[in-house]
Amino acid sequence: MPSTSPDSRQVQVQALVDAVQAAQTADDLTDAVEDLSACAHPMAVPCLIQVLGFNNPGAAVAAVDGLVAIGSAAVPAILANLDEYNYGARAWSVRALAGIGDLRGLPLLERALAQDIGPSVRRAAARGMGGLHPHGFTARQRQVLAERLLPQLKAACGDEEWIVRYAVAVGLEGMEHWWQPPAPQRQRLLDTLQPLADPRREAAPVVCLRARLALNRLTTTSSAACG
Repeated sequence: MPSTSPDSRQVQVQALVDAVQAAQTADDLTDAVEDLSACAHPMAVPCLIQVLGFNNPGAAVAAVDGLVAIGSAAVPAILANLDEYNYGARAWSVRALAGIGDLRGLPLLERALAQDIGPSVRRAAARGMGGLHPHGFTARQRQVLAERLLPQLKAACGDEEWIVRYAVAVGLEGMEHWWQPPAPQRQRLLDTLQPLADPRREAAPVVCLRARLALNRLTTTSSAACG
């Protein structure tokens, strides 16, 4: 099958962008954004970011999916276009950055986890901290990054919303994948998870179950590494 030339690819992406801009109904917009997101082309980034500010959750979800698929190439534009006056757009931007896992988005995730009024945004930030991609980091640099994030996730264990505490359990488990901590530091992960797994301290059964799953996985991983 012949490959598509760069010029023809750009024409195709522009046609998808035009379809988004020409959409007349909410459903048409969502469909057009889904098509644009599926191409995962950097040319789509400005349009996808614009969609985050529309009052259309379905289209925004599709736009976030597209930005995550594009990955790190989308991060500078997301950060440059944060709208301090449009909470919805900013919240969707946090979700996109959390899904991408680029370290340039970490300060925004940290602010969101500590300060955002929306539980779903705090949830995304907590999960995002576990899904970071510190490519090229030395073990020492990963350790420093973990030391930065552990206290924040520990504080979020006390969030009043169970969906955030659930995400903290997911985030703490995810940290192990990029941190790869030695045994003493792995124990700190386990200790931070423990209150979420204790039904005497955690009121939501689903959070307890998720934290126990994370503890079991981390313990199993540790045993395998020592075997």
